[in-house]
Amino acid sequence: MRGVFVSDCEGPISKNDNAYELAVKFIPNGDKFFCNVSKYDDVLADVLCKPGYTAGSTLRLILPFLKACGVTDQQMEDFSADNIMLIADTQNMLKHIGSIAECYIVSTSYTHYIKALCNAVGFSYKNTYCTKVSLDNATITSQEKNTLCEIAQEISQMPLITIPANAKSLADFSLNDQILIKRFYEIFWEEIPQMSINNFFNNVVTIGGEQKAKSICDIVERLKVPFRDVMYVGDSITDVEALRLVKENGGLAVSFNGNKYAVKNADVAVVSESNLVTAVIADIFYRLGREETLKVVKSWSQTSLEKANVSLELLNQVFGLSKSSPKVQIVTRENINSIVTESSEFRKEVRGVAIGRLG
Repeated sequence: MRGVFVSDCEGPISKNDNAYELAVKFIPNGDKFFCNVSKYDDVLADVLCKPGYTAGSTLRLILPFLKACGVTDQQMEDFSADNIMLIADTQNMLKHIGSIAECYIVSTSYTHYIKALCNAVGFSYKNTYCTKVSLDNATITSQEKNTLCEIAQEISQMPLITIPANAKSLADFSLNDQILIKRFYEIFWEEIPQMSINNFFNNVVTIGGEQKAKSICDIVERLKVPFRDVMYVGDSITDVEALRLVKENGGLAVSFNGNKYAVKNADVAVVSESNLVTAVIADIFYRLGREETLKVVKSWSQTSLEKANVSLELLNQVFGLSKSSPKVQIVTRENINSIVTESSEFRKEVRGVAIGRLG
């Protein structure tokens, strides 16, 4: 049986943050609105650890507001298809890895975006896990629409919450931020639950955090593949549980232009403008296994990769990149902070500051 390659979508495969882009397109002041809700999502998932809450549930939290702004499934599909921005060499990467492993995408993204991306790169939609939703099936009253539009305006005018280093509870935040967090709680867990649209809102399962880990378990169980033959690539807070699962069970966990959440839970950190690096790492992993892959990464160079019998054609493409050669490192206690800084900054260069700074 061949090994299994599993990747997040937005970040490792595309430059998009589709939900952010949808908010900017359809919600007034949608950039500030989305960033504030996203930061609250980070607070719930990483600091307060709200029971039953899944990292990446920003995509769930913003749905009532998209509905209030009159967004339809067709609009989401059309917008997604028209605005796909792939990481360089993604199709070549998927083609190469597809020849040596079973490939899957596990993404927090909405169905609309994942279907559009699969069409764009020729990837099988049946090999994807994503947040399934249909706004057309949601019902909303005129009063709810008006109220939600007012709340969206309120959220967009809020200052951005600052998460203190090593924060573990609400008391660790500034007094002003405590007030903001409490207001978010009122909006999402007291006010919206009283609306009829909450029935729709409650039934959406966001594929992030633990749901991504469960998706990998489902793949492994169905294919009868040991975790040591699984490679996972992620870049954000929604990938933490998936990265940990694969890493702790003997597979290979890779951060691709990741933020601090991804880097801290990965075996290997990649900083690159091209996806061919992912193809190289996968090529070594599926031929030689985890330990040999880590040895090669430790001495990452064209010479060491040639000794690992990576094809010269692939290596010439990787080391002939136009802007800069990729940087690939094993994540250790000694270098983790420097990698987080470098990867986070490069992430902004590749995906843009607005998207790159999101959790």
